[in-house]
Amino acid sequence: MEDPSLLASVLKRMNENQLALGAAIEELSNWVEQRGSTEVAQNIRGALETLDRNSGFLTLALASLAAEGRAKE
Repeated sequence: MEDPSLLASVLKRMNENQLALGAAIEELSNWVEQRGSTEVAQNIRGALETLDRNSGFLTLALASLAAEGRAKE
């Protein structure tokens, strides 16, 4: 994929999907915790921390790709 704007668009949508999945999983972890499975809920939240850590990098990378695509226009 040589078109930076197309790559940026694909990655943006993948990032949006990741954020939506993270939000849905967070809701499930809340539901699980309310039913007494605090250890499971904590494990879920631990896994979600990976999404949070990567989100900032993805945002910066997308902005860089978008700027590169505009520069080539």
